[in-house]
Amino acid sequence: MLLLGLWGIRRQGSMWRDEAVTYDMAHRTLSELWPTLQTVDAVHGLYYVLMRGWFLVFDGGVVALRLPSVCAMAVAAAGVALLGRELAGRRAGLFAGFVFVLLPMVQQYAQEGRSYALVCALVVWSTYLLVRVAARPSRRLWAGYAALSLAACLMHEFAVLVLPAHGAAVVLSGLPRPVRRAWCLVAGAVIMGLVPLALFSMGQSEQLSWLQWPNPVQLVTFTVLVLGGLLCSRVPVGRAGLRRLRLRPVALPLLILPTALLVLLSQLKPIYVDRYVLYYVTGFALLAGAALDWVLRPAGHRGQTRRRLLYRSTALALAVVLLVPVNVFLRSPQSRTDDAIAVTGAVKELSSPGDGLLFQPARRRVWAAAVPHEFHRLSDLALDRSPVASHTLYGTELSGDRIHARMLAARRIVAVGDPEGQPADQTDQEIAKRATLSASFQVCKSLDIRGARVTLYARPGHC
Repeated sequence: MLLLGLWGIRRQGSMWRDEAVTYDMAHRTLSELWPTLQTVDAVHGLYYVLMRGWFLVFDGGVVALRLPSVCAMAVAAAGVALLGRELAGRRAGLFAGFVFVLLPMVQQYAQEGRSYALVCALVVWSTYLLVRVAARPSRRLWAGYAALSLAACLMHEFAVLVLPAHGAAVVLSGLPRPVRRAWCLVAGAVIMGLVPLALFSMGQSEQLSWLQWPNPVQLVTFTVLVLGGLLCSRVPVGRAGLRRLRLRPVALPLLILPTALLVLLSQLKPIYVDRYVLYYVTGFALLAGAALDWVLRPAGHRGQTRRRLLYRSTALALAVVLLVPVNVFLRSPQSRTDDAIAVTGAVKELSSPGDGLLFQPARRRVWAAAVPHEFHRLSDLALDRSPVASHTLYGTELSGDRIHARMLAARRIVAVGDPEGQPADQTDQEIAKRATLSASFQVCKSLDIRGARVTLYARPGHC
């Protein structure tokens, strides 16, 4: 996992807008970060604080941005292998670790400057401690389980959805009543520890207004993994040691429940994104690892065994080879929604010092956070207060009338916005930007970049 995570970690020098937010927040001082979290993105607050400390140690651009996720996913892979060993034996654990590593979702978020890999690692290891404490209950293990579970929830609130999966594992495995009671107490303590953050972040729920219904591609991916996991669960699995928790009661709820609950909650308010519950892939990896152990286990006389191993090893190698194009794609700028650094390059190509600058809509100002010094030579015509000064992610803008007046005073304007076909915001500021450009400026040149369009406008005769 570490090797795959380091392979192509720069992603050809690209950085998409969510990573640009992390990069910006990690470069704010704690005195700047704290008031920002009181207005926006509190759900990622702990992660930003950790990244702030990390960037004080190593400020290495996109490599520094993604390296914590690479290491976290490597730690998660080790945890998956140990989980498989505890639940189904050493070979099954080894195969589970390899399956986890090869999953495209795992490789994608191992190279993402966001909190999801860290959450996944914390959930995997909390699950491992649950398996250990179910076999040999002790206060120290319960305390460790509680600490890791709470840390995962504070890193991202939707990690709390792993608790129903753990509860189902405890019940389905028929653990003794003292163990069930202890788990209920610990889970209750974790939830109580999360409540203050959850209540506070509810006031920032407008951040998720961009979400619509669950993404069909993500739902299909989830469905395929669930069906694959159910198929793998039919394979006979031996018991590993004297563990009280069994593979299926642990893996199947972990695979199904977090995503299913998030989809159900999305019927009330759209909140489903697969990365919010990325850790569900651990359940599939555990089941697939046990199935591979059974499939590749020698049986029969020597000739049959050799042919069987040859066929199955060939099929397994073919499956790995088919993942190569996916792996290569995930290490390209095209694998993400947009590319803030490419946007910066386009702005630099089209603009001259002193030109006006517009972001359409205003939230696309986050693209400037990737390489902020490149935008200092331009005049942001709509900006009232900068993101840092306003304690926001995108800054605050002037009224539509004042933006109109400032635009008319400019001869050339570089407009940075969404590509064609995206719905236009209907705020006073955005209407003023569009109307003024249409009535008083002409298009000189336009560049289409991944997820964005950069256009140079000028007054007639000044292209």
